Amino acid sequence: MKSFKTESKKIMEMMINSIYTNKEIFLRELISNASDALDKLYYESLTNGVTGIDKNDLAIKIVLNKGNRTLTISDNGIGMDKNSLENNLGTIAKSGSEDFKNSMKDAKDVSIIGQFGVGFYSSFMVAEKVEVISKALNEDKAYKWTSSGVEGYDIEECEKADRGTDIILHIKPNTETENYDVYLDEWQIRSLIKKYSDFIKYAIKLEVSKTEKDADGKEVTKKEFETINTMLPLWRKNKKDITQDEYDKFYTSMFYDYEKPLKVIHLNLEGRIEFRALLFIPQKAPYDFYTKEYEKGLKLYTNGVLITDKCANLLPDYLSFVKGVVDADLPLNVSRETLQDSKEVKFIADAIENKVLDALKDMLQNDRANYEKFYDAFGLQFKYSIYKSYGMTKDKLQDLLMYYSVKQDKQITLKEYVDAKPQDQDKILYASGKSVEAIKMLPQVDMSVSAGHDVLCLTNDFDEFAIKFLGKYDDLEIVNVTSEKFDDQEKTDDSNKELVEFLKETLKDKVGDVKLTTKLNNFPVALSTEGELSLEMERVLNSQAVPEKANAKRVLKIKTDSDVFEKIKTYFASDKEKLKDIANLLYAEAELISGANIENTAEVAKLINKLI
Repeated sequence: MKSFKTESKKIMEMMINSIYTNKEIFLRELISNASDALDKLYYESLTNGVTGIDKNDLAIKIVLNKGNRTLTISDNGIGMDKNSLENNLGTIAKSGSEDFKNSMKDAKDVSIIGQFGVGFYSSFMVAEKVEVISKALNEDKAYKWTSSGVEGYDIEECEKADRGTDIILHIKPNTETENYDVYLDEWQIRSLIKKYSDFIKYAIKLEVSKTEKDADGKEVTKKEFETINTMLPLWRKNKKDITQDEYDKFYTSMFYDYEKPLKVIHLNLEGRIEFRALLFIPQKAPYDFYTKEYEKGLKLYTNGVLITDKCANLLPDYLSFVKGVVDADLPLNVSRETLQDSKEVKFIADAIENKVLDALKDMLQNDRANYEKFYDAFGLQFKYSIYKSYGMTKDKLQDLLMYYSVKQDKQITLKEYVDAKPQDQDKILYASGKSVEAIKMLPQVDMSVSAGHDVLCLTNDFDEFAIKFLGKYDDLEIVNVTSEKFDDQEKTDDSNKELVEFLKETLKDKVGDVKLTTKLNNFPVALSTEGELSLEMERVLNSQAVPEKANAKRVLKIKTDSDVFEKIKTYFASDKEKLKDIANLLYAEAELISGANIENTAEVAKLINKLI
């Protein structure tokens, strides 16, 4: 018996017990190795004058034998001689395929998938013994490689009629924790082929049992080979040859969605890195989309072999709603389970990001109804990204944002707001609240709209935090109409200075300032804030588990040309104690109008009863 050349037991144990966390991928690895062997043979037929090779005859066959507990994967590819068996199987992590690929860099039709030595040894996760019987192209002799694991291997001459390789796995017996019988089950193997190797370009034929009636009408069971895989994936077809119905069926079956996709993005990019992608924007967010349990990612294939179900590296968080597949030749770790952090991955991710953003902008311009449907489902992702990235993603996303317009009574973009505003308006105005209806009731919104200025409604908890990081759009400052920054041009009236100071002292535990104004239309009072924290931001922050309570600096605004203010002046001259009660009641009214939480409702009720 020969020993493995690379730290034998240590390496073997690491590969079997650590590298592969999912035992079922052994079949994917062996099928991809068989595909490599077929690629090599086909290349030889094209370049070295090998005759009698028909690409349509090249195939991978799988046979199950429950009685003998064997699973056999066969190919009629290039095969291996004794030296190849020694080099490719005797040395763990040595890649005959990688050596071959490096020598064939200019051969565009030949694509070699993985590291043969590594992938092959994943078979020991499910097999107690592995036999490899192989006969190389143009060789008369065949050889058998046998190993039961870490102790080593034997190579001996054997009989094999045809060129190619048979890998015979002697499946382990069941244990208390592992059911190895599943790897002898026809349905299970069929499912694994469809899951991992459906788009291998050669036919994968599984020997299946079929019951038929003979000439006498008796049922007889026959064995025959059935092609399991699709072979030509949809994303490798020419776009013009694919119908929308084909796209829809592919999406619903691949991603288990009952509804058709809202948008299909089919990419075939060539250049420094060639890759194909078929991307879909769903109509609705999945039930767990806005939870921690949701996992983003695209299915990643390499020449028809599924590498991972969800490659998170290929999508930025704000595009986590995108579903799809990417087919590219990427560098892999010693295990296919983890992608290397490579320049190639980043290049593909950047290209996908740009193409999806372009598609969304096109939808916004040319398919508004569907874009609004998309935005209702996923627009929060854009706002959250701007907030979470401290504004780093705003240049990419700001033109895709939408807000409800009070004047236009519909959702509009920031650009549409700017295009529609009066020429002399130098700010973009918004207000935040629990609902559009509540925002419309704000005195400052009523005042702005009456003056001919539109106001954008921010109704989501993240809205105002995100828009703060925008700061400006098209060189126009974005301002909350309930902030003092919006009303900073109003002149101070000193004629009622003593009255204002009295009110400030009375309400010192509730407001930072009291100001008189002429700009409230239909309300005697209003609440505004100084600084960056609005009343709505205060509410959102205090709804979270935060160590310290957030406090916006409130400003009580009182309309001077109102009956209420005349009463205030009268009581200031005649009954200051009663004015204190009135001041507190007016503050409660302002809180109620603004949508702020009234903390002591019982105290307010007492004030009302007292003043009645």
